[in-house]
Amino acid sequence: MRASDADRDACAERLATALSEGRLDLVEYERRLDAAMHSVVLGDLRILTADLPEPPPPAPVPDPSLAAVGRTALVSPWKDWVDEWRWWLGGAVIMTGIWGVTSIMGNDALPFWPLVPLGIWAAILIAAAIWPDDNAGTRR
Repeated sequence: MRASDADRDACAERLATALSEGRLDLVEYERRLDAAMHSVVLGDLRILTADLPEPPPPAPVPDPSLAAVGRTALVSPWKDWVDEWRWWLGGAVIMTGIWGVTSIMGNDALPFWPLVPLGIWAAILIAAAIWPDDNAGTRR
């Protein structure tokens, strides 16, 4: 049977592995690689790798859906709640920055208006910790 480009490439990879493992010296590798690239039939390629050990079987490809399940099992149930507090902190920084800039531009300290939205947001987060939503994982 005639050799394809993929067959010649596979033989070249096997020879490169043998070179990296020290099974072939550079001169022998180059001689065999040149012969592999000029091979016409599969028998010629088999002769070039007959004295080399068989390559290990390819590692099984993990199922991405199983990897996602494994990751979610390791995540703390409080992770989402802590992430929400990070969002709250980001909002607090932005709103306080707006309050500070407008107070400086007006040459007068304005009432600290971010206290109202941040207080409401914090109350909701605390309530979510006290009375967690049992269906939170099924919404996504």
